[in-house]
Amino acid sequence: MLQLNLNLVWEMINLIVLFLLLRHFLIRPVTDIMEKRKKLIADGLQNAQDAQNDAMKMKQEYEDALKGAKQESVKILENARTEAKSEYDRIVGEAGERAGSIIESAKETVRMEREKTMNELRSEIAGLAVASAGKILGRQAGSGDDQNLYDQFLEEVGEAHEDTDK
Repeated sequence: MLQLNLNLVWEMINLIVLFLLLRHFLIRPVTDIMEKRKKLIADGLQNAQDAQNDAMKMKQEYEDALKGAKQESVKILENARTEAKSEYDRIVGEAGERAGSIIESAKETVRMEREKTMNELRSEIAGLAVASAGKILGRQAGSGDDQNLYDQFLEEVGEAHEDTDK
């Protein structure tokens, strides 16, 4: 049957003591190191995931900010175009007004010059008519009768001219 040998018992005790010593000094520290490493890896993965989530959130914020900046630049550009158009219209309007006033002034100047020229021509024609009449009549120009003839001639020529202007 079975015999228990004392050596066998001592070997069993040695194995148990060796197992306890290995478990205490080797297996437990190695297990603890492995647990710490496992926790460190899990923390690293969690940090990486958090960093990726933060990066995605920041990317979304930057994209939103970029869209806002693009929209704002479009608004600024539209405002600038509108202001430039209104400034252009204002400048063109002022130029038109100035041109109109210059044209009116030029028309008035031409009218005044025409009247002045007409008056000078009337005076010259009247003087020539009086001189001609004086030569025909054989009198000397410049007497009081000549002046009356001269004034009468100017009145008649002025009336005739006014009738043709109408």
